[in-house]
Amino acid sequence: MTAHLKGKLERWHRTFRDHFLAELDVSRLNDLDDLNARLWAWIEQVYHRRPHGGLHGQTPLARYQHDLPNIRTLGHKAAQLDALFHHRIRRKVRNDGTVSYQGRDFEVPYALSGQTVQLVVDPQAETVVGVEDDTGQSVGAATPLDPIANARRRRPAPDDAVSLAGPLVPDGSSPNAVELAYRQYHDQPEREGR
Repeated sequence: MTAHLKGKLERWHRTFRDHFLAELDVSRLNDLDDLNARLWAWIEQVYHRRPHGGLHGQTPLARYQHDLPNIRTLGHKAAQLDALFHHRIRRKVRNDGTVSYQGRDFEVPYALSGQTVQLVVDPQAETVVGVEDDTGQSVGAATPLDPIANARRRRPAPDDAVSLAGPLVPDGSSPNAVELAYRQYHDQPEREGR
C-alpha cells in the first residue's frame, strides 16, 4: 500500500475514534443494527458534510458531486461483476458423479466421473454455481445432491468417447426415470386443457 493511501486510512481511523466513538452513547444501543444505524447516520450527516483538509477544504459530498461527470458506469458489465469474485476449488469427481464442498455433496455431469474439475464457488452465498475444466471452460452445472431422490437412481456408465464439449446423448438401451415419465405422460389420451 502506498504511503499516501496508508496515511488516508490512518486519518480515517483517527477521525472515527475521535469523533464517532468518542461521542457514541453506548447506553442507547440495543444491538448491532442500532450501532450500524448510528454509524451510517454519522457518516452521511457529519463526516461527508464536514470540510476535510485532505480535500483542500472541500466536503467529501461536494468533491463527489464535482467528480460525478468523470465517473464511468459499468453498464452491461455490472451483471458480470459478481463472477469476478467467484473462487475456483479443485475436486476429484467420484465414480457416482458427485463432489463435495463444505460437507455437502453436489451432482455434476456424470461423464466427469474420475476426473479432476474446478468447482466455481460464490464465496458470499457459499454455494457451488458451476463446474469448469482446467482451462476455465464451463463443463456443466453442480446441483445439490438429494440423497433420498438419488437412492434408487441408475446412471449409465460414462462413455470414454463422450466429448465434454458436446451434449450427452443417451444410447437408448434402457430408458431412465425421466424418459419413462415422459413416455407415460405423452402416451396418455389427450386431456382437457392440454
